[in-house]
Amino acid sequence: MLRFLIHYGIHFLVPIAIGLLLFKENRLKITLILLAGMLIDIDHLWADPIFDSNRCSINFHFLHSYWAILIYCILPFFKPTRLIGLALIIHIIADFSDCLLMSLEF
Repeated sequence: MLRFLIHYGIHFLVPIAIGLLLFKENRLKITLILLAGMLIDIDHLWADPIFDSNRCSINFHFLHSYWAILIYCILPFFKPTRLIGLALIIHIIADFSDCLLMSLEF
């Protein structure tokens, strides 16, 4: 249960908190952009099964690959892609935390 709360808390609460607390102007727009980082989960549609609660997404799905993560880490350095990069990094942190917690479960 703790793993579920941490994973989905990072996926949803962190983008909402960042959007509402750190961006005074365009709060709603920025919050929605940050939440849109969830769209990279579309790559789960190519997996079999599509959802497996005991599978680590990192480097399993192509939009969660190390190469994709490298690109996501470069995006915040450029103003036009800064928010998208932040959204994708938040998503990867959520999935990484899930993998880490999964490895600690008995």
